[in-house]
Amino acid sequence: MSRIAILPLLLVFSTIARATDVQYCEENAEYEVKVKEVNISPNPIARGEPATFTISATTGRGITGGKLVIEVTYFGWHIHSETHDLCSETTCPVETGDFLVAHSQVLPGYTPPVSSIRFCGSCCSGSYSLQMKMLDSQKKELTCIKFSIDIGSVPSVADM
Repeated sequence: MSRIAILPLLLVFSTIARATDVQYCEENAEYEVKVKEVNISPNPIARGEPATFTISATTGRGITGGKLVIEVTYFGWHIHSETHDLCSETTCPVETGDFLVAHSQVLPGYTPPVSSIRFCGSCCSGSYSLQMKMLDSQKKELTCIKFSIDIGSVPSVADM
């Protein structure tokens, strides 16, 4: 296969699932759960279509249960929050070491699209911000991460 034929395949697969930049909510906090990577598929997210967030993490102790608390902001305004049972998003009990948390959700068709916005040559992307806290069964915060998400401008079937 020639290099020219491989390039389009790489471009297609790079938009299907892509790791996103993740930050801890508190820079100097010593979280018991360390997040290695967050993958979003598809990326950008398509309105009205399922999106899956897969979080690769590691822990130094077993976790028997808990909650995931998710907060979403749009241009700094709180627009959505939800809480999920940790054991519905991963296999419990979580053993010491590496584990995955996976959550799938369909964004409504009316969700405003946001991808990279350019002002005077500089780029500001990710007007949607997501914060996720993982709490154990005693409500102790195990980790807190935040990252930006992009919503594609492709209309869903529901919009047509």
